[in-house]
Amino acid sequence: NFVCAAKSKQFDISNILLFATDQETADLAQSMGLLTFYDEVNFQDLPTGEARRYGDKIFRAMMFAKVFSVQLINFLGYDVLFQDVDMVWFKNPLDYFQDPKSEVANFDIIFQDDGAHSVRFAPYSANSGFYYVRSNLRTQNMLVALLEAGDRVIQSSSHQQALTSVLNEHASLYGLKVKVLERDRPDFPCGYHFHQRKQFMKDLLAGKTNTYIFHMSWTTNKVNKLKYFQQIGQWYVQDTCPGKTVQEIDPTITTIGDKTKGSLLNQCCIATPVVKCHYKDKPSLIPCADSPNIDKFGRPFW
Repeated sequence: NFVCAAKSKQFDISNILLFATDQETADLAQSMGLLTFYDEVNFQDLPTGEARRYGDKIFRAMMFAKVFSVQLINFLGYDVLFQDVDMVWFKNPLDYFQDPKSEVANFDIIFQDDGAHSVRFAPYSANSGFYYVRSNLRTQNMLVALLEAGDRVIQSSSHQQALTSVLNEHASLYGLKVKVLERDRPDFPCGYHFHQRKQFMKDLLAGKTNTYIFHMSWTTNKVNKLKYFQQIGQWYVQDTCPGKTVQEIDPTITTIGDKTKGSLLNQCCIATPVVKCHYKDKPSLIPCADSPNIDKFGRPFW
């Protein structure tokens, strides 16, 4: 959906590198036009199915790939924006992070606020699914330390919690400059806003906010993420494509290579997003009064 949404909004995503954790996903990403990296040695034992819920066994295993992908690019000397795939762009966020006049220009690493200001994620509450890292000795040192802290991810069932502890250490000991964008600012919203900031979501859906991206975090599983994107009019994928391999979408594609790069874009992407009701107690572009609640004590959005 990220690729199809970007295509519809005419974003250039030629500099995006997708780290795939199985061959099927690597093939699919390449067929959707993305530069793709699949490290069979390190990733072949990772689960191929999606996590059923936050913090489960599959979720914990996949967190290794999130650490590895950023550390590798950072160590090669590149500034990098890491993002999960459960988001859409309204404006290119690189324009903000790379602006030398921006208020974050002097920080080493900049995070979206997770929204959960609990002791577990204190003091930063950094969202590990969307952050920008400048390549320098401070960030290289920090990311190597995070890579070596895999046991913390397993023990805490959270990449985010392990990351917070490493950020604390390196900010204190080595002067790492960490910035977390304020939770209630309108330009980098996430699942916290979707579930808990009704008026902000009304303004966002009405086009009244100055927003770069929207990150569908704070959501139980992939099934609900898809439904929520459909409700807010940000789902740009044909019904025939989700959850399928390249060959299941197009049996005529028998081998994957440069000739098939981007071959599924026209088959899977739609220019006008799907708008569909699922739950009346969640944000929606149109009134969903006839739909059920998903939360036990949920109140209608409209």
